[in-house]
Amino acid sequence: MPDDPHDRRFLRARRHTGRRDRSTRWEPETLVCGLKGHVTPGAHVARITPRDAGIAVELPGGRRFVRCLRCDSWLDVAPPQHPEAERLPPVEHLQVPVRDEALRDLIVLRLIALDRAVHVVVFSVIAGAVLFLYAHLAAVRRGVAVVLPGVERALRSVGFDAAHSPVTRELHNVERLHGRGLLVIGGVAIAYAVLEAAEGVGLWMQRRWAEYLTAVATAGFVPFEIKELLDRVTALRVAALVINLAILVYLVWAKRLFGIRGGAAALEHRRRDPRELFGPPHTVIEGRAPSSL
Repeated sequence: MPDDPHDRRFLRARRHTGRRDRSTRWEPETLVCGLKGHVTPGAHVARITPRDAGIAVELPGGRRFVRCLRCDSWLDVAPPQHPEAERLPPVEHLQVPVRDEALRDLIVLRLIALDRAVHVVVFSVIAGAVLFLYAHLAAVRRGVAVVLPGVERALRSVGFDAAHSPVTRELHNVERLHGRGLLVIGGVAIAYAVLEAAEGVGLWMQRRWAEYLTAVATAGFVPFEIKELLDRVTALRVAALVINLAILVYLVWAKRLFGIRGGAAALEHRRRDPRELFGPPHTVIEGRAPSSL
């Protein structure tokens, strides 16, 4: 504890509302502040008043403690030489960054958006390959007709049954390809790429319609994934099913879609009033430093 009584007075000031339990919860605010920097409006104004005590406090000797509006850390800074404003606006007018549950939701939604971006790339590659094959189908068939006999002879020479080889089976499948079927496959791949792109962009921008679209589209994929898993179990298919089920459950439950847990109205009620979070302290706790606030 500092020896200066003024320092002790300010170090003991602590609000009892709007606090988080830092001992048991993962705090994405700390991660985001580490990447983007703290949000400390109290460090950029010329004068701190008593009403700003939930955001910043001025101490004798040219010292100032300022609070990060995102992660609640208190920083020891010097008053600015070129302040951006004379004083802080009223608490209710502060531009509060995304924090608490809203920040956790944002991080999860953007992780889902990145997953959708991977799907866009995969479907785009499939569509491009199929359409390229459609455009050059005649040449591909001629090439297969030339290569296939040599492949069959090579397989027989090393003791393989050419008639049941996966290589020759796929080459025969290419020979039987039809342009109309390729167009259908390419069109479906393009449609899925567009759908996944719309989901990803909407989720990244936190649009409610994108959450519904993603939930419905994901639910539509689940039966096909279960069928594929029943046909043959692979690690990739199991992982895809688990990820999609986790996304579906998260969107419906945590984002309260389809009226679950009170729907969108409950999400609005969950938002905290800046006056509750950053109003002046009104409780004194002995021996607590601002860094623990």
